[in-house]
Amino acid sequence: MTVTLRDVARAADVSVATASRALAGSSLINQATQKHVVQVAAAIGYRTNTVARALKTRKSRLIGLTVHNLENASFRVLASVVQARMQALGYQVILSISNDDAEQEREIFKTLVDHSVDGLIAVPTGSNGAQLLAMEHADTPVICAVRRVTGASLESILAADMEGAYTGTQHLLGLGHRRIGLIVGPLDTTSGKERLAGYTRAMQEAGLTVDPALIHRGRYLPETGVTGGNALLSLATPPTAIFVANHESSVGVLRVVSERGLSIPSDLSLLFYEDSPWFEWQRPAISVVDSGAADMANLAVDRLMSRLGGVANSGREYRIGSRLVERASCRALPAS
Repeated sequence: MTVTLRDVARAADVSVATASRALAGSSLINQATQKHVVQVAAAIGYRTNTVARALKTRKSRLIGLTVHNLENASFRVLASVVQARMQALGYQVILSISNDDAEQEREIFKTLVDHSVDGLIAVPTGSNGAQLLAMEHADTPVICAVRRVTGASLESILAADMEGAYTGTQHLLGLGHRRIGLIVGPLDTTSGKERLAGYTRAMQEAGLTVDPALIHRGRYLPETGVTGGNALLSLATPPTAIFVANHESSVGVLRVVSERGLSIPSDLSLLFYEDSPWFEWQRPAISVVDSGAADMANLAVDRLMSRLGGVANSGREYRIGSRLVERASCRALPAS
């Protein structure tokens, strides 16, 4: 049997109006009464009718969150932090996975609009900017994370990818490596473009010519790591270090290393982009450039809550700093 608001009011010995305000978090109700009503509602199994509430208040208390996949550790962290923060603030999160596919993303955005989400945090493909702007114009705030949408004035929370790749490449150069392979994402993505730029800048500042044969671009997939790793290690003069600046490709590179019987770091130094708990458990533990996913998620929530509170879209871009985490997968080359 469905428990109604009237049942909650009767059990809590308050009026229906008071029960309604208490469950909605109204400032008109004192904290003791609100806490009592919420506890009684939970005890008797009351669930808010979100559809009815949305029709009445025009607020669904639902937030959309889209990511490309959950293989990427940064996306998992993003989803976990956003959900925990939003739930603590009284919202439920609808998590959707786009597989970095523009058509899937388009359908996801349509569904989120149909469900009258109050706001959206999106890791965008970059292909559906018009839909996101339409949501903005309909007073549904949108915060982009990890990637920006070119040509769309949307608030964006990005990693300092150029600086992170520059720092990682400098680290390998400082260890004496000169032939440094790079496996990076597509150049039509913010991260792919900026990580390549950071690598290129560091190599050029070291007085080195950037060898196109040492750079492998591909989608954010393990298969890219397999293809790129094999291509780099099959060169007549293979790299002494590989910087995998394409997180999903990391596992593919590890497979190639294992299949070729290479010892890390004696035969090859490895540096990955974006940390994952199991990189520390790997033997040897993998050095990484950490992109600050938790900080990115927290700032995205802060900005979304500001927007929900009435702050206008500034179209501003925020950057979260990257940091080098040195472990045991990179070694210094002997002086020649």
